[in-house]
Amino acid sequence: MSPTPVTVSIHRVVSPERVPEVTAWVQAGVRLANRWPGFLGSGWIRAAEGSTEWVMLYRFADVERLEAWEKSAERREWLDRGEGLVAEQGVVRRTGIEGWFDPPLRQDEPTGPPLLPAPPRWKQSVAIWLGFFPVNLAFTALMAWLVPAFDDLPLVLGVLASTLVLTPIMSFWVLPFVTGRLRPWLHRPPSRGARPARRP
Repeated sequence: MSPTPVTVSIHRVVSPERVPEVTAWVQAGVRLANRWPGFLGSGWIRAAEGSTEWVMLYRFADVERLEAWEKSAERREWLDRGEGLVAEQGVVRRTGIEGWFDPPLRQDEPTGPPLLPAPPRWKQSVAIWLGFFPVNLAFTALMAWLVPAFDDLPLVLGVLASTLVLTPIMSFWVLPFVTGRLRPWLHRPPSRGARPARRP
């Protein structure tokens, strides 16, 4: 089983007059994290032009190496140097189903693989179907063979049992595998000759 990458999103508020200091502080943190095992890259963006709200995202190859970085003395020292520069509003981790497709981000400090724009929704739907169909088919066939009485269960109980089993399988194994194999296609830019869709 391949490890599941983890993306952390941190919402911070920065005073306009302290932007140069905060920028230098963030870049120092990114350079530090870039030397840490499992670090895959980061992005630092404003919510809008002139906004005091900033979002920093960084990604590690798996939860274990992310937690090792977050608990490290080096990171604590870096956070101490930024005391008073920013006000932290919230932290969100994204793994499994939440991390299949990433939104477009501008990377002010490229330190790893670029964070690619989210693919069109029809491509996302195809990727999910390609994972869900064979897994659901295999589960249904296996249950019919191993537990013939499974078909006699009330509909709600049958769906409940199948979703309880299949959801973690899809989130932690199948979809990371499918999206990893389809990544070049998912993020391929549209051809120049393609006609833009008309707006309703």
